[in-house]
Amino acid sequence: MKVSCLQENLVRGLNIVGRAVAPRTATLPVLTHILLATDNGRLKVAATNLELGVSCWIGAKVEDEGAITVPARTFTDLVALLPADKVELDLNIRTQTLRVQSGRTDANIKGIDAQEFPIIPTFHSDAAAYIEPAILKKMIAQVVFAAATDESRPTLTGVLTRLEDDKITMAATDGFRLSVRSDRLKELVTEPRTILIPAKALVEVARVLGDQEEPVAIGVTPSHGQVLFHMNNVDVVAQLIDQKFPDYEPIIPKRHDTRTIVNTAEALKACRQASIFARDSLDTVRVLIKPGEDLEPGKLTVVARADETGDNHSELEATVTGDEIEIGFNVKYLIDALSAVDTPQVAIETTQPRSPAVIRAIGDDNFFHLVMPMHLPRS
Repeated sequence: MKVSCLQENLVRGLNIVGRAVAPRTATLPVLTHILLATDNGRLKVAATNLELGVSCWIGAKVEDEGAITVPARTFTDLVALLPADKVELDLNIRTQTLRVQSGRTDANIKGIDAQEFPIIPTFHSDAAAYIEPAILKKMIAQVVFAAATDESRPTLTGVLTRLEDDKITMAATDGFRLSVRSDRLKELVTEPRTILIPAKALVEVARVLGDQEEPVAIGVTPSHGQVLFHMNNVDVVAQLIDQKFPDYEPIIPKRHDTRTIVNTAEALKACRQASIFARDSLDTVRVLIKPGEDLEPGKLTVVARADETGDNHSELEATVTGDEIEIGFNVKYLIDALSAVDTPQVAIETTQPRSPAVIRAIGDDNFFHLVMPMHLPRS
């Protein structure tokens, strides 16, 4: 293999695939390496930890075809320090050593034969679904935060994704909250699919979307064990979670006794202030909702109290329809939910103090978030 490319393009490619490199404690040493391979006149850069695989193609001048895997950390650190100029890569097949030349730098990196690198599935357009990148990025941002991070509950670390007709729905829950987002695909899918995608993989998809303008293709491998996101010059492949996601439909309230509409930014600021004082009380805050009377507007008050640090009250004007209610929440969950709302106003629908509340973005019917209440000690 003998190729040359621009240092900035190589750095970008390494940054894109870097998160998929396995830790140095990996049982297979090649998983700590990055694959460099010529591919139809371009340089392919790829990494995988067997759960997640990322491939990136960058422009290059190819003189001789070939492939090699090099230690990810060594190669990435070296390339980052090279001058912003042309980088020449020359492989000695006999010794499996990659010579790296740029400016006055001349380095040799010992690698592992590319034949030992795991095969990362490639994209096939059969039965793929297509979605606008901006929509996909927004969907991911509005659901992944609700997924569990505890690996002992693998089912809840995934995002349930349904593809049917021209609609895509994503849902995530950690058992204490639920985020659901729906939107439109670019075209009808040929066959409905329901898959459970690791939230971590979707975070990577959102990260590498960058300035993508063309629709993103979502496909499932023939074995039905992996999902593949195909973008311009980048593919992300992830192992699907082979478990049953909980049926969340029954827990979604079918009605509400109180509906409170407030300014999203003001509510978020109030919750962030309350979180300062809620740290010593399991992040619990009281939310008091009171309808307006006569010429007085309705009010939403967020209260946090800690015996050692003090207390905080934030009172917001609100449009309240229904009954007065006092309900407790984990303020971190409220902050996450309100941060995911990108409309000026948000609606909070409640029934009873021990029943879940539903948060909706006013003007965007495609998104809602459900959060379970917390027990409030007596004042």
